Amino acid sequence: MDDLTQRDTAAAAGDDYQHALAKGFRPIREVARLTGVNAVTLRAWERRYGLIVPHRTPKGHRLYSDEHVAQIQTILTWLNRGVSVGQVKGLLRANQPAFAEATSQWDEKCQRLQGAICNLAERRLDECFNSELALYPPHTLCQQLLLPLLEALELRWRGQFGAQAEKVFFYSWLRSKLGARIYHNNRQQGGAPLLLVNLSDLPMEPGLWLTAWLASSAGAAVDVFDWPVPPAELAMAAEHIQPKALLLYSSQALNSAHWPRLQAGYACPCLVIGPAVHIHQQELQALTRHNSALGMAHDPLSALQILSDLNLLDSP
Repeated sequence: MDDLTQRDTAAAAGDDYQHALAKGFRPIREVARLTGVNAVTLRAWERRYGLIVPHRTPKGHRLYSDEHVAQIQTILTWLNRGVSVGQVKGLLRANQPAFAEATSQWDEKCQRLQGAICNLAERRLDECFNSELALYPPHTLCQQLLLPLLEALELRWRGQFGAQAEKVFFYSWLRSKLGARIYHNNRQQGGAPLLLVNLSDLPMEPGLWLTAWLASSAGAAVDVFDWPVPPAELAMAAEHIQPKALLLYSSQALNSAHWPRLQAGYACPCLVIGPAVHIHQQELQALTRHNSALGMAHDPLSALQILSDLNLLDSP
């Protein structure tokens, strides 16, 4: 093929691409932003399960219609009900649920992760999690796998010999794994970040890192302080960083030194997250009645919903 023919072919391919966009088709990056399902997962759904097969340009670019986007939203509805991705195609055709089988499959996934943690098998844990991460969006993994896993581990670790070793192993892995993804996502984001601060005396709080990961995956830049900061220094940090919102996570009772600052408020919306919300339910409710910029979230999923309602995320 001579140079002229190559240029003509490339121009025709470009025209096809622009024509498809003009007709309302969307590139994969935009679909990922609209749905919260990243491009790697969309491609895996297509290759492995025949879900959401997009239009292809002569150069191989994937383009999605409004119908494709609606189908992705339907798939997310099934996944958030506990259905595994392998079952979705049949359910979309038959419109019949199979919740018992779905629950069993998620239980099996949880048991595989728990087995790797109990054996302190970092490579096996990483491989198990990576295989699920390629198929499921973060919200689904958090709801169906990671939060149930944490509950199961808490039960296992009560009075169990070796519990501390398992806990340190898993929490260290989780922080490294999610921290790397947050770092990568932050490089793609602009604008002011969310500032997420650990107010408990416990390092590597899994709920803290799950919250940060969910928000980061939903399009927000996130700065994480994984250690308590004195109230005056926290106010100083917020003044320097100018975050979109201040997220305070704790699995313990809040230090009394933080109450005057919470009552006075910060220059940005503030959200208290974690078991501390249960512990201080009445006090926090009283504060929120007088301070509309203060909110409460019992867990990472409810925190994500509040951030979305406040339009602090770049994707739904």
